[in-house]
Amino acid sequence: MKRIPNIHPGSVLEEEFLVPLEISAYRLAKETNIPQTRISQIIKKKRSITADTAIRFSKFFGTTPQFWLGLQNDYDLEEEMLKKKKEFGAIHYFKKVV
Repeated sequence: MKRIPNIHPGSVLEEEFLVPLEISAYRLAKETNIPQTRISQIIKKKRSITADTAIRFSKFFGTTPQFWLGLQNDYDLEEEMLKKKKEFGAIHYFKKVV
């Protein structure tokens, strides 16, 4: 079974919001008072969505901060599980011996 790639929130921002709504990263930066470099780094998958960014995006796009933080959290968890699969696999559920 082929695994689909982990989707960074920057991809969602670009493909589901900026492109369909015909909004440039520059305009998003200006409208949300976020530095343009931060927007570009998010789109390039080099930066995470912070709580501050999530709130600003939610206000601008009419979503919730939880939507953006949820995307970031899901991405981070998947990345960590992939990186440390063997290490995490060695951890077993605690069972109390009576």
